[in-house]
Amino acid sequence: MSPQLRQYAFAAIFLFIGIYQLIKRDSLEAVLYIMAAVAFITNSMATEPRLITWKKPLVVVTWVLIVTVGVLFLYLLQFKYL
Repeated sequence: MSPQLRQYAFAAIFLFIGIYQLIKRDSLEAVLYIMAAVAFITNSMATEPRLITWKKPLVVVTWVLIVTVGVLFLYLLQFKYL
């Protein structure tokens, strides 16, 4: 499996888990998983040769999403599960 395809596969898995969390009516966890999926997608898009002109903004968006997902994960861990 190519690394590019693997990124999209992980994004699909996170997206399906996010949809499942929406069905369970747990919107905060759904946002966490959906944002992680979008981070995987933008990270994979940043390595596409056709999007080389958009590489810097895509990398910035990817890092903002990664940091946001990390903060949201720590929030969930502290106030929902502990």
